[in-house]
Amino acid sequence: MHLDSGSGHIGCNLSCLDILMTIFHMEMQDGDEFILSKGHAAGALYATLWSLGHLTDDDLRTFQKDGTKLAGHPSPNHLPNIPFATGSLGHGLPVACGMALGKQLRGEPGRIYCLLSDGEWQEGSNWEALIFAARRNLNITIIVDKNGLQGFGATRDMVGSDDFVQQFKAFGVSTREAPGHDVSALHDALSDCKIGTQAIIAVTHKGSGISFMEDQLDWHYLRLNESLYQQAVEEIMAR
Repeated sequence: MHLDSGSGHIGCNLSCLDILMTIFHMEMQDGDEFILSKGHAAGALYATLWSLGHLTDDDLRTFQKDGTKLAGHPSPNHLPNIPFATGSLGHGLPVACGMALGKQLRGEPGRIYCLLSDGEWQEGSNWEALIFAARRNLNITIIVDKNGLQGFGATRDMVGSDDFVQQFKAFGVSTREAPGHDVSALHDALSDCKIGTQAIIAVTHKGSGISFMEDQLDWHYLRLNESLYQQAVEEIMAR
C-alpha cells in the first residue's frame, strides 16, 4: 500500500499493527467501538480491517489515491468501523469519552478502545479527557503506542519524562505496561481491562520488524522505493 501510493508514515504503522490486530481479532465484542487517535497510522487500521474481510485487495490498491475511501488519515462515513475522522492529534480520546458517556447514559453495553501515540500526550485535551473518563468511570480502554519517537525527536527529550504508568495512575486510572509486539502479553493485558477506565502502555518500536526502519526517526516520514520494499519483504518472510 505504502509503496504503491508513495506515502510515508510506514514506521508509525508498524509500531502499532500488532496492537490493532490483537484488539480487533481477540478483544472486541458486539457493542465495542474503536478510535485510532493516531490517525497517521491509518494503513495499519486498513490492513487490520482487510484481515477481517471488511476490505478487499482492490480496496487496498486505492490507498491514498484519487477517489479513495482509504485516505491517509481515517475518514468516516465510508466504513462502519471508522466512526470519526482522526489525525489532528488530541481529538481521539475526547471523542471516545463522548461515545462511552453516551453508552453509559443509555445503559448500553460495549467498550470504547482508543489507541494514541506517545507524542500525542503533549496535547492538553488528552489530559482533560483522562480526568473526565476517570471521574465518570467510563468504559474506555486507552492504549498508548509508546515507540519513543515523534515527528522531530525522542518523546522523552520533548517532555522530560515518558513515565505514563505513574502519570496515569496519579489521575486515578488503572494502568499497566505491556510489550506492544507480544500478542499473548497484549491479550492478557487487554483481557484485564473490561471494567471502567483502564490504560495500557504498549512499549513498541517504530518500524518494527524491518532492520533499516526499526527505532529510526527518519521513518516517521520516509517513503519506500522498490529496493527497500524488496528488502523489507525478505526480512519479514525470513522471520
